[in-house]
Amino acid sequence: MSLLKLERATVRFGGRAVLDAVDLGVEEHGIVCVLGPSGSGKSTLLRAVAGLQHLDEGRVLLDGRDQARVPAHRREIGLMFQDHQLFPQRDVGGNVAFGLRMHGVARAEQGGRVRELLELVGLPGAAGRAVASLSGGEQQRVALARALAPRPRLLMLDEPLGQLDRSLRERLVVELRELFGKLGTTVLAVTHDQGEAFALADRVVVMRDGRIAQSGTPLEVWQRPADEFVARFLGFENVVEATVAGGSADTPWGRLPVPAGAPEGVRGLLVRPAGVRLADTGLPCTVTARTFKGTHVAVRLQPQGGAPRLEAACALRRAPAVGDAVRVEFDADDTVVLG
Repeated sequence: MSLLKLERATVRFGGRAVLDAVDLGVEEHGIVCVLGPSGSGKSTLLRAVAGLQHLDEGRVLLDGRDQARVPAHRREIGLMFQDHQLFPQRDVGGNVAFGLRMHGVARAEQGGRVRELLELVGLPGAAGRAVASLSGGEQQRVALARALAPRPRLLMLDEPLGQLDRSLRERLVVELRELFGKLGTTVLAVTHDQGEAFALADRVVVMRDGRIAQSGTPLEVWQRPADEFVARFLGFENVVEATVAGGSADTPWGRLPVPAGAPEGVRGLLVRPAGVRLADTGLPCTVTARTFKGTHVAVRLQPQGGAPRLEAACALRRAPAVGDAVRVEFDADDTVVLG
């Protein structure tokens, strides 16, 4: 049974549905990340669950109970925002204890809970420090401890790592996943960062124009995007319209192999960069750009004849130079027939 359930949740601004009949469930102890571009409705969804945004239609259920008449401060939900919203006039301990005071926890218990949480988030002994003395990553940890302090049934994160640099985000997202697993926390997070969502979540939900475009495990969504929108949002560029029949597809890049059992007809077609392989035969192309990605080189290719550009993922030692003439073949295992 889902701890959190949305049933046809709808929010309208000026007659336009910014959240459009959304159905969504979050299992207890699960971590669900909602992805989408600006204006897709992901933050409105979070606010509706928190009780900060009225629903025009539909329901929000927490543990099977309709939350329509439950005010935000009584919903047993912890909230953590992108800008942390720490109280600068309070020290670290005062910030973490704030929710405990609001829930009427005895002062004698507050100190122990604060120490326990600061240990959990990797800031032992920091209760007396001033908020202004903390780095961005440390402030993020304090905000997380404050959100967890009242033991919420559901923890909601709004772009929690958005203001941090990439290396710190990558390290903290791993720590968050381990912490939530240790505590058994149920989490609903929204972010625009695909890497953050895929590293953190058990399930990824991609939103578009107030609706859910795709929902699945990170592996399912990555391997089989539902449509061209999802594929391009995830950063894939090798997407074209194709006619699929008899185990292959007619595309602007020529006739390409597709996986066995692929749906036939006029479809969107995705070829992952790993499926564009340099070869002695195949489609002639010119290298127009290359970008070092750490584990490989992303190579931009312009096929002869004006076909859409391609991106290939090449091994570091085999990456061609800009201006080189190459040929490429396509791997059916990295080809996805969309929608």
